Amino acid sequence: MATKKGKILVVDDNAGIRNALKILLPMHFEEVEAIPSPATLVNMLESFRPDVVLLDMNFNTSINTGNEGLYWAGEIKKISPDVEVVLFTAYADIQLAVEGMKRGAFDFIVKPWENDKLVEVLTAARDKARKSMGRDSSGKGANSADSSRQGATFWGSSAAMKAIAKTIAKIAPTDATVLITGENGTGKDVLAREIHARSLRSGKQMVAVDAGAITETLFESELFGHVKGAFTDAHADHVGKFEQADGGTLFLDEIGNIPLHLQAKLLRAIQNRAIVRVGGTEAKPVDIRLICATNMDLDALVREGRFREDLYYRINTVHIALPALRDRKEDIAPLAEIFLKNFAEKYHRPLEGMDDSARRALESCRWNGNIRELQNCIEKAVILSDGNVLTAGDLQLDSSTGGVRGAQRTSGSAAREADEEELVRDAMQRTGGNISAAAAMLGVSRPTMYAKLKKYGL
Repeated sequence: MATKKGKILVVDDNAGIRNALKILLPMHFEEVEAIPSPATLVNMLESFRPDVVLLDMNFNTSINTGNEGLYWAGEIKKISPDVEVVLFTAYADIQLAVEGMKRGAFDFIVKPWENDKLVEVLTAARDKARKSMGRDSSGKGANSADSSRQGATFWGSSAAMKAIAKTIAKIAPTDATVLITGENGTGKDVLAREIHARSLRSGKQMVAVDAGAITETLFESELFGHVKGAFTDAHADHVGKFEQADGGTLFLDEIGNIPLHLQAKLLRAIQNRAIVRVGGTEAKPVDIRLICATNMDLDALVREGRFREDLYYRINTVHIALPALRDRKEDIAPLAEIFLKNFAEKYHRPLEGMDDSARRALESCRWNGNIRELQNCIEKAVILSDGNVLTAGDLQLDSSTGGVRGAQRTSGSAAREADEEELVRDAMQRTGGNISAAAAMLGVSRPTMYAKLKKYGL
């Protein structure tokens, strides 16, 4: 029998269900805890540190709206972003569970459950959580000394990427603060995870924050946490991103977008390596390794007075500038081959590679969206292709614009949604409207497929 791995936290007010799961789940997972309500959930996240939370949708017997489950699912993802949430719901609440998945839940299980299905979903959620936390299925750092690990970063043969690879090898084992710059889509977040994975902190979490997306009113609460009653909606103590990353790595993405008046608060926390929760008085020390990223020119922002010079020097101990994909054309085809293999496996397509016409077409493209655009292009081509070898025609590149056909009409999230809708439509057409088969083709669960169909009105 395979070694049991993974920590599961069950939150359900039904004692019979808790007792049944306390018998079933320990046969498959290393540790299982069960609590009757979310009242102690925050403390359990910090003390037990589960990989997966199996969360009931309702806890108040006089209320059966599922709002409790949706609320606490959101709180779990705020406090511990890498912890996966599986919603436990009655059949009548399936639509609410689908809404929960839109908010970040991994999947849902309908009561009464099938044991095999429950274990299968929890196992998949555990594997995803442990991968996000930098641990493989054995519980070890997924990126420890084993440089041959599956999914290792592709550095390429370009001089710029070889130089970056050497730099990463030197700095990763240290606690040096790193600033990563580069255009959108160049892989700044991937590089940040690579640094964390190779560090001595790889057994702890890397907490990623889109710093520019946090509203000004919630900035301190999200980063530093708050105590119960600190403001109107502070119904419980909240652990901020700095505390969540304690012992691990804090990745502040899009740091150039933080308003000037909030930069001083961030600088103070970085300098002191301590935070004070909103509404609190106690300074809490935090042990973090800081990695920041931006697509903006911070030197120019400093000159313009839009970014604090002292903060800039504080986060810029080591600066890594990722080159645009168009500046390392020799890496385009090898990257595409990697994406092709991954997506062929994911979508169960019999593709064996690409021909010379596809390689030439890829290398002639400007890839203004960089690696992200290339990845989306290959994913779409894999799904829509009919042969065993990817051709230039499958790629649907537009020679007149130097990019993916139709890309000039949309950009960013709009482009991704347009591509996703087309993939969903094609999957439904290819499977004759069979939702289960279409979900399998796209590599998603049935609930996710239902959500996609509803989203695009299909």
